[in-house]
Amino acid sequence: MASSLPWKRVLRILACALLLCLVSGSLRAQQETAGFGPSRSSLPEAPLPKAPAAEALAGVAGTVLDPSGGTVSGADVNLMRSDGTQSHHVISEANGEFRFSKTLPGPYLVVVNATGFAPFTSGEFLVTDQQVYELPDISLSVATASIEVMVRPTDLIAAEQIKAAEKQRLVGVIPNFYTSYIYDATPLTWKQKFSLAARGTFDPAAFIGVGFAAGIEQANNSFAGYGQGAPGYAKRYAAKFVDGRISDLLTHAVFPSLFHQDPRYYYQGSGTFKSRLGHAVGSAFVTRSDGGRTEPNYSYLLGDVSAAALCNLYYPEANRGAHLVFTNAAVGLAGRVGGNLIREFLSKRLTTNVTGDGRPPTL
Repeated sequence: MASSLPWKRVLRILACALLLCLVSGSLRAQQETAGFGPSRSSLPEAPLPKAPAAEALAGVAGTVLDPSGGTVSGADVNLMRSDGTQSHHVISEANGEFRFSKTLPGPYLVVVNATGFAPFTSGEFLVTDQQVYELPDISLSVATASIEVMVRPTDLIAAEQIKAAEKQRLVGVIPNFYTSYIYDATPLTWKQKFSLAARGTFDPAAFIGVGFAAGIEQANNSFAGYGQGAPGYAKRYAAKFVDGRISDLLTHAVFPSLFHQDPRYYYQGSGTFKSRLGHAVGSAFVTRSDGGRTEPNYSYLLGDVSAAALCNLYYPEANRGAHLVFTNAAVGLAGRVGGNLIREFLSKRLTTNVTGDGRPPTL
């Protein structure tokens, strides 16, 4: 009895310990199920992330007006950043108003374009957070008319005028190339002066005119040293032909190029009879320079005298001398005055393909 008592006590202690373990495990399981386990109670809860705040936006508004204060609808309104890049684009409404919304804060400017008005660009302005910036009324100005001016070289313009003048013929036959019906005709270059002189002096009508002049001299037995008959007529024809070619080249090309003078006659066409008569006669003694100034007509005067002096090289010996020079020079000058009178009072009505009327353009 004495020996069994300690074992019983040991067994009783083990049974109590086992019971305590079972009770303790049951309580721990209930706590974990309820969310109070050691894993949650031992660590602090992490804070939840906050939602980002909404980005602050702004706006711009204004009104487009015309110079009289009326509203302008349908205008293109562009909101530009300060660096020149476009941010937004709207069309002004019927009352001229426009509005930009959901605009980021910052510096801007407004550019307005409308049909019939000059472009408008505002000064730079600053838009801040949650602000609707009100622009002062935008008053557009009427667009100025743009004139496109095409600049062309003067020699091309002169070439066109020469081409038109070469179609001018009295009664459709006789050349009237040296009458300018254009008040402010473009000056000719020296090459154009020689080209026009050659075109006129070797025109087929000139050969016919020389033939008539030689026939008249033959009939009057002028310059008797040439004789009569076919040989006499041929000599007279050759002399008149050379007279005309030398005179034309000297008065229309050589001296005008040397003195920079215009060899053409400028048709006046208006004013009193007296003023037109004075213009026609005076043009044999004064002319227009290539620079537009009025100058003594050195080209015609020296050209006529030089051509008359050269006659001494091929006229009959009996007719040579100073008398021949002055006679032919006087005939040439008289012929020029007579030609100018025909140009001023008759040629326009009798000439085909006339361009211009001699009057300055009206503004």
